[in-house]
Amino acid sequence: MVLYYSGTGNSKFIANCIASALETDCLNLNERIKAGDTSSVQTEENVILVTPTYAWRIPHIVSDWLEKVDLVGAKRIWFVMDCGSEIGNAAKCNRELAAQKALVYMGTAQVVMPENYIALFSAPNKQEAKAIVESAKPAIRSIIDCIRNGMEFPAPRNNLYDRFMSSAVNPIFYKKIVKADAFTVSDACIGCGKCVQLCPLNNIRLDKGKPVWGSNCTHCMACICYCPKEAIEYGKRSVGKPRYHFEALGMTENECWRGILNDTRTIQRCSTVLG
Repeated sequence: MVLYYSGTGNSKFIANCIASALETDCLNLNERIKAGDTSSVQTEENVILVTPTYAWRIPHIVSDWLEKVDLVGAKRIWFVMDCGSEIGNAAKCNRELAAQKALVYMGTAQVVMPENYIALFSAPNKQEAKAIVESAKPAIRSIIDCIRNGMEFPAPRNNLYDRFMSSAVNPIFYKKIVKADAFTVSDACIGCGKCVQLCPLNNIRLDKGKPVWGSNCTHCMACICYCPKEAIEYGKRSVGKPRYHFEALGMTENECWRGILNDTRTIQRCSTVLG
């Protein structure tokens, strides 16, 4: 069974690729987290968790949810993390989380996908993003091969920098950077409420037809990147930057995963392309 949480569509795409290739179910954790639903989940023996990378680890809202939920039937867990550049030493935290859940840890895989974190970085334009997605396909194929064959993912890079970013920097980053107070909205806003609908922490409400942010934010970038009028800014940091979400690429998930699936039928190995 594939469990996924996704901010702007990258993890959802990868999760659907894996679930389709392995012919298994796919569960959207955004809905569970938004609803505060921590009831048990009936899974298969193999669980694949797909998430974006937030400050060199899986998102806190995902690990917090997973700690509270009973995965009935699960025995093994693979972690798949997409990122704009790197995942740090997230594997150590994932291994600890697996142990806490009494699951056999089967490794952590990194998939580089288009950047969406426009609160700090720049997102690629449409053509650049499409090229990045194409470049990610070999890693996704290798992930599928590993899981299909019951193999552990190859160990990702783990140097001093990685360990520092995932341990010391992660909590500081959340405390100092991950805040909603810089979000603003312009008169271009049409009050559609899409930002309210997409916020996984119910941190946005409409007041007189305009979004208002609370203090419980995870910086998923869904509100700013999915706004149909690009009416939302994050202070001055996002001004002039492309917005990114997977669906805007016009690359349908069915077309993408079907190509990956066809390739994996002839590549029954766990490639060192991972990590």
